[in-house]
Amino acid sequence: MPSVENYDYERLAKFARRRRAELGLALNASNAQSAGTSKGTWQRVEKGLPLRKTNYWKFDKLLQWAGGSCLEVLDGGDPITVEGVIGASGVQKSPVPQDVIDKKALATVQLALIATAKGTPAEEIREMSERIVRDLSEEGLL
Repeated sequence: MPSVENYDYERLAKFARRRRAELGLALNASNAQSAGTSKGTWQRVEKGLPLRKTNYWKFDKLLQWAGGSCLEVLDGGDPITVEGVIGASGVQKSPVPQDVIDKKALATVQLALIATAKGTPAEEIREMSERIVRDLSEEGLL
């Protein structure tokens, strides 16, 4: 994924405006709040202005795209509609392969443990991280 400086914000703005029109969504505070954001932040997306990375996930929800689609568009890819990731059983499936999700989750957990478990040996951090990711996977959260 390119650095923030190389993101194509105008490309995302075009995709977002088009998707909003497809869904018949009004650009209003009520719709923005339903996704946990504000009308002003939504306007920033449609004007091609950058946001904090965590906010793009809110717009995936708002635009009924699979998680990570806004970032994919910023990177030159295409969004995946929620309809595009619903399996025959009606269960929503992630467009991201499970092994990639597991690796990213493991790295995130390890960084969090390193930041908070000062003095804990690396091997112990690695074991705790693997156990947390395994437990989350078994619970269906990853």
